[in-house]
Amino acid sequence: MTTPDPDPRRTPGAAPSGGVSPGETPPAEGGTYGISHPEPPELRKGWGPMPLVLIMAVVALVVVGLIAMVVTLVA
Repeated sequence: MTTPDPDPRRTPGAAPSGGVSPGETPPAEGGTYGISHPEPPELRKGWGPMPLVLIMAVVALVVVGLIAMVVTLVA
């Protein structure tokens, strides 16, 4: 069973002052910087006018069809 506060004299890698010896822990940061691969070109953001017109036309046709079905059921 391990104790939550081990004896620093018997802990491997612990310096006598209570710290950790140099080289016992990994560095805080990597030694490389910059991007590792080229970034893709920025894509256009937003919708163009043609897709919006097509979507609105499809929605209008669906609405007209639903209204026609309601009129047929009521009459």
